[in-house]
Amino acid sequence: MNRDNNDMIREMEYGRDIVEDRLRELFTEAGSSYATLVESMRYSLLEGGKRVRAIICMKFCEAVGGRLEDALDAACAIELLHTYTLIHDDLPIMDGDDMRRGKPSNHIKYGEFTATLAGDALQAAAFETLSCSPLPAESIIEMVRILAHAAGAHGICGGQYLDLSGEGWHLTIDEILELYSMKTAALISAAARLGVIAGGGSKAQIEAADAYSQAIGLAFQVRDDVLDCIATAEELGKPIGSDIENDKSTFASLLGIEACEKMINKETNKAISVLKDNFENTEFLIWLANVLAERKS
Repeated sequence: MNRDNNDMIREMEYGRDIVEDRLRELFTEAGSSYATLVESMRYSLLEGGKRVRAIICMKFCEAVGGRLEDALDAACAIELLHTYTLIHDDLPIMDGDDMRRGKPSNHIKYGEFTATLAGDALQAAAFETLSCSPLPAESIIEMVRILAHAAGAHGICGGQYLDLSGEGWHLTIDEILELYSMKTAALISAAARLGVIAGGGSKAQIEAADAYSQAIGLAFQVRDDVLDCIATAEELGKPIGSDIENDKSTFASLLGIEACEKMINKETNKAISVLKDNFENTEFLIWLANVLAERKS
């Protein structure tokens, strides 16, 4: 029997709740000499967020026959790493955003050096959390390798470098595609593949999860480009128009809003097609792909 939209929302909320509960157990050294650093880590880690990447991780685990809880440590590792990227992205030397999720960015509240170290510590904690998972050792080793690759020069850091070094330059479509595949899609792909591994999926399913993630990751980033042009600061919880202000080439600036909408639909349909060919339990992941494509914030 097909589930309705409310069922899917409840599934998403349950996934988010169990991730939030686990994350709140971390970094509780309130009486330590470095308590302010810990406080700044928790400030960014626990202040909102949809936990989409964590949910993708757990739902791919479920899609290959595992339980959500089998991928919980991996999901939390993804969120720790993702939070580090948000803190560093907001720094003045990077994107220079003063607001995040409707609240002052970490460096505004705690200062730049504390924010920088908070991001560093969260990245280290991601790998510590993943390495402590009760999964088989060979699975953990492969998951650590995937996450490290997504975090480094071939993934997030490389993508951020391309993003920042491209400011003021007119990038081509291919150059923007490379940037997005590294900066945005790499972590989404890592989340999906970690979930498949946690659930004991096959190599073919790992590859299919990667293809799904690359497609929705591109759609996600193109939607971000569009929202930066048409949404309000209240809807996004952060300043709008930063791409224009920083003179960044984006799909929105190169192709226009209408062409971006077509690209989002194309990539979303590609992701859904990959799911149907490789997994049996796909209803939630199909729903999520459509929700992300249509999001307003």
